Amino acid sequence: MIYQVEGDILLSKAYAIAHGVGLNDPMDKGLALALHTRHPAMRRDFERWCHQHNTRPGEAWLWVGPDNAHIVNLITLENVDSPEHHFGKATLSNLKHALDALVKIIAKEKIPSIALPRLATGTGDLDWDDVWPLIENSLGELDIPVYVYTTYHAGQHAHEPII
Repeated sequence: MIYQVEGDILLSKAYAIAHGVGLNDPMDKGLALALHTRHPAMRRDFERWCHQHNTRPGEAWLWVGPDNAHIVNLITLENVDSPEHHFGKATLSNLKHALDALVKIIAKEKIPSIALPRLATGTGDLDWDDVWPLIENSLGELDIPVYVYTTYHAGQHAHEPII
């Protein structure tokens, strides 16, 4: 069941948090920066994983931290071969494939609940009206609570039903 909530995703009681990234993302903006600040090893481990697995946009990777934090990195951003830019914009195709990969991770790891932001609408530059139907179609049939943080309110707990 999908719930649209408002608040600070970093205060979520969900078992895992998913967010959009690019390959070798410096994680220096938005939610990625907040997660990297909280879990500095995640970015280093993500870079290692990308290099070891010939990772492509549209994939997803679960990181489990020493404090049992579960972060799913959804690779939604295109690669750009430019010294000034680490990655390009998100695509709906990459997002769809990353959401499909997320569903597989949820099933394999038996993740009981997940929270995610308005994926690919910040740095990714996609329109929420195009993103929301992909989230609904990919995650709507899951038998776990899916909390989509549609509006960010710093320091505010969201009402997350069922947890």
